[in-house]
Amino acid sequence: MQEDLGLDILVAGEMYRGDMVTYFSENMAGFEISGLVRAYGNRYYRKPIAVGPVGRTSDITVGWWKYAQGLTSRPVKGMLTGPYTIADWSFNEYYPSREAFVMELAKAVHDEAMDLERAGAKYIQIDEPAVSTRPEEVELASKALGIVTKGLSAYTFTHTAEYSQTYAEFEAVFDQIVNLPVDNLDLEMANSDYFILDILKQKGLPDDKAVSMG
Repeated sequence: MQEDLGLDILVAGEMYRGDMVTYFSENMAGFEISGLVRAYGNRYYRKPIAVGPVGRTSDITVGWWKYAQGLTSRPVKGMLTGPYTIADWSFNEYYPSREAFVMELAKAVHDEAMDLERAGAKYIQIDEPAVSTRPEEVELASKALGIVTKGLSAYTFTHTAEYSQTYAEFEAVFDQIVNLPVDNLDLEMANSDYFILDILKQKGLPDDKAVSMG
């Protein structure tokens, strides 16, 4: 269907993942999975709990990516959940600080991104929807994302979810958001009346940054 629509870069749809955070936690050491927790509306997920040193025991998404890429001659994006979002949507019962937890996850997600690149992925997206809910921690999220993307030659994206904050609140973190260490920012803004467009027009973007939006 994506080929018929003429898309240049395809995605596998992540249908094998029950949840974008729980999936990675289930495939990493150091996590236990709790019962159902309400995220919003009628959406529930099984919230991970960090109970020991977190990290990969093997690659997590490479086999799925290879399968999807084998079905098309067009490039398929590698899709990862970022370290900040994994930490923010989990309970931490092991690390002495939130930052220590995020930084350890950043190393694991970096290793996964490098494995995807070695497998042939030319485009890798690191989703960080939690960044939009905690403007005061954008610097921490950016630091972690920088660890993930360090050394990658693949074209990188990050997706942040809708911004429910006010114009003034987003404007205050605008420079940090547009300077996140990726090539392309995917900003979800349809549910905030597109006020981010006004800020983009006013402030502009760094020369090395692209933006997509929904």
